[in-house]
Amino acid sequence: MTAKKLEERRKRAARINRELKRLFPKARIALNYKNNLQLLVAVILSAQSTDKKINEITKELFKKYKTLDDYIKANPREFEKDIYQSGFYKNKTKSILGAAKAIKAKYNGKVPGTMEELLTLPGVARKTANIVLSTGFGRTEGIAVDTHVARLSKKLDLTDNNDPNKIEEDLMEIMPKKEWADFNYRIVTYGRRICPRRKHKDCAEHPLTKIYPPAANIWP
Repeated sequence: MTAKKLEERRKRAARINRELKRLFPKARIALNYKNNLQLLVAVILSAQSTDKKINEITKELFKKYKTLDDYIKANPREFEKDIYQSGFYKNKTKSILGAAKAIKAKYNGKVPGTMEELLTLPGVARKTANIVLSTGFGRTEGIAVDTHVARLSKKLDLTDNNDPNKIEEDLMEIMPKKEWADFNYRIVTYGRRICPRRKHKDCAEHPLTKIYPPAANIWP
């Protein structure tokens, strides 16, 4: 990336963040949880699903599995049925039950609070770790890149990459650290409420498209 393009993106990112703050001043994670274990489980479940569906599932799941030991002792086949509607339920079962065992064995039964430690858990990559750290521990080490963040970052020309880790690096380079956590929540909310993935005719009238007009014709 040239120095000129980097500076353009920094300026555009600053304008985008100001507009997102205006639109969604109190944006927060949409998943329901009461502790860091529930947060971790919910975030793992949310992959390739909607937060609304996951909240429906965890409403009953968290009543049935109340402690770390409940997950450790869970019957995998039964757990698969409990989370079936989340999609990819077999892999998610392995991840969640495996993470519970690792937390018990390695971290004294508590969800770890560093990026390095979280990444040792089954089913946890940087997106999940970033969300758990920022939401559960108030620590910001990066930017969680989900499908909304990736799609809109490309649409608004904040990155040239498709790989989530590289997109994260690009975003971290053009935004001050204090913006990282809230950017995820706000841009996700924007993607859900204003600018969905499917092609739509009124995109040119959207607030962020007005900041970067070419976005009206970009559909990553």
